[in-house]
Amino acid sequence: MRLQGKNILVTGGASGIGLATVDRCLQEGANVVIADLPGSAGASLAAARDTQDGRRCLFLAVDVSATEQVDQLVADTVAQLGRLDGVFNNAGIGGLSAAAEYPDADFLRIIDINLNGVFRVARAALRQMHRQGSGSIVNCASILGVFGQSMTAAYSAAKGGVVNLTRTLALESAARGVRVNAIGPGYIDTPLLSGLDDTLRQALVRQHPIGRLGRPEEVANATLFLLSDEASFITGAHLLVDGGFTAGKS
Repeated sequence: MRLQGKNILVTGGASGIGLATVDRCLQEGANVVIADLPGSAGASLAAARDTQDGRRCLFLAVDVSATEQVDQLVADTVAQLGRLDGVFNNAGIGGLSAAAEYPDADFLRIIDINLNGVFRVARAALRQMHRQGSGSIVNCASILGVFGQSMTAAYSAAKGGVVNLTRTLALESAARGVRVNAIGPGYIDTPLLSGLDDTLRQALVRQHPIGRLGRPEEVANATLFLLSDEASFITGAHLLVDGGFTAGKS
């Protein structure tokens, strides 16, 4: 059990990559908090998984755009489980628009959730982990954290910020026993892509040399590694899980 007895917090944990990571952490012996919006399926998902094989799975509602809610999330996690050993900082939203036409409100909302929200969660977690002298944070970045793509000005800016924020947090925390890394998924077959027509879907598939979209559990496996003690000498990294998408063109 790679996470035996550890307490892991997963934001955006009620679907997609987040939920796959919840399940992998539970399988590897962790107690897990699913954190997601109040209207999500998080409560029922946690209830269905709680106390299986003696492990706890709890739901705590949070909007990562609200500092007070984020701080309370970490406080409630520690109050219920005793400590915080790992965080998958995964909550985020998408959005497409040409830069010249991007409304301020839409651009700023994506930045606030995908970048500022990652910072808020990391900041609250680091305060607890620094007190403990241990912990691991994995921030969800993206292939769009390392190169641009048309129609994604806000998303790409946010994810690029997450990559460099991760490096900075890692430098500040290394001497205090806390590791901070990022995961960079390619296009993953989640409900977010369910609305794509077949032409666009196949166009995305062709951009991955492996010849398919990624699966949520493949990102979860890489996240699990970074959360675990197996990655004890890794901090400040951005691990791409992208089927070769960013390797170049063949």
